[in-house]
Amino acid sequence: MLGHYPDEGTAAVLELPASPAYNCAVTFVIRDFQPEDFETLWRMDQECFPPGIAYSKQELKAYVRHRGVFTLVAADAKDGIGGFIVAHEGPTGHIITIDVIAAARRSGVGSRLLQAAEERLRSGGSRAVGLETAVDNLAALAFYKRHGYSVVRTWPRYYSNGVDALVMKKALL
Repeated sequence: MLGHYPDEGTAAVLELPASPAYNCAVTFVIRDFQPEDFETLWRMDQECFPPGIAYSKQELKAYVRHRGVFTLVAADAKDGIGGFIVAHEGPTGHIITIDVIAAARRSGVGSRLLQAAEERLRSGGSRAVGLETAVDNLAALAFYKRHGYSVVRTWPRYYSNGVDALVMKKALL
């Protein structure tokens, strides 16, 4: 086994009012991943990313179980999980993936997940955070730039479908 699932309650729960673009009566809560979330997260990843970029079940399971990795979920009582983020702790943290369902995009869910992950990384001692995004994912590139990430290099043929990745980084002060 590569690691363990985080214990419930290891992170503070953040209540997030949803944007009117999604559902103004819903409050999202950022919480730690629970094993029963896995199938939903995997299906979400399949919907959010094209083949060759989306993770296989085995890949995603290995990431969420790996030592030093945490997974945060944006959930609400009515509609379930609206998004999730997987991040690896270390001197330079790493965002492995961030997924938000189509209905919750542009509602602040992705921003809240990213901010919560950055805070967890910062409090764990990370001084910076990095990630990769496909060169043709313009929405993701704009999202990360809006959150203070800068492109540091291109990684040719990073994804299994041959698409290059932009490697991005942000200082966590």
